[in-house]
Amino acid sequence: MNSPILDDLNWRYTTKSYDPNKTISTENIAIISEALRLSASSINSQPWRFIILESDDAKQRFSNTFETKFLANKPHATNASHIILFTHNPHYSIEDFEAVIDKNILDGRIKPEKKDDAVSKFSFADLYTEPSGYNANWTKAQLYLAFGNILHVLARLKIDSTPLEGIDVKRVEKEFSQELDGFSCPVALAIGYHDEADFNARLPKSRMPLETVVHKI
Repeated sequence: MNSPILDDLNWRYTTKSYDPNKTISTENIAIISEALRLSASSINSQPWRFIILESDDAKQRFSNTFETKFLANKPHATNASHIILFTHNPHYSIEDFEAVIDKNILDGRIKPEKKDDAVSKFSFADLYTEPSGYNANWTKAQLYLAFGNILHVLARLKIDSTPLEGIDVKRVEKEFSQELDGFSCPVALAIGYHDEADFNARLPKSRMPLETVVHKI
């Protein structure tokens, strides 16, 4: 089966070692940023922020959070070209959703007189919201939609990546508390270009057989 989509997905792997001398271009960072913004989310809630660490100082701050846990991931913090912190709002409110609807109206997607009907769709988020307003399990799920989207975008751009759930969440959220402004950061993504020492770049792709993971009924 020939398809550029499948070629991209077969090309992609989890990078284990980055070349610190190779940097993602400004143009590609702009594409990545816009692709993040265009990610899908339930009821178009967009309960996220994506914090891109590109300065040496910002990446060093991230590196400093690897003090006692997940030390194997620490080199990525400074060797990768960029780090993306994926953050979500753990107390996403109807007021937050109303701001999204107002942007929909501004963009011509929704007519002003239909605003109340549109805002009423927040009832879906209410299903996952505790009396305290906490709905992090739901907003975190939206975050991973964006995460999957950007992995494919990076493959299209032939930019290497490493998902980093192996981070000390408490330390990351403390170090970047000002930037997060109350948002949670359960996962990060290292992006850049692998170096010659990356053993994983030379290994064949391995996934379970198609018939065991896709079933037609």
